Amino acid sequence: MSAKSGAATAGISMGAALAMILSFQLNHSILWAIVHGVLSWIYVIYRAFKGNY
Repeated sequence: MSAKSGAATAGISMGAALAMILSFQLNHSILWAIVHGVLSWIYVIYRAFKGNY
C-alpha cells in the first residue's frame, strides 16, 4: 500500500509544480505562482464540477 500512496503524493506534487510553472510564465509573479500551486487541485475539481471545459 505504500507504493500506492507514494504515487498519489507524486501526482499531487507534480500537479502543483505544473500549476506554479505555468502561473509564473503567464504572470511573472512568484506570489501568484505560490498561490496557484497551493490551489491547483482545488481549481481542477472546481472546473470538473462546473462542467465548462
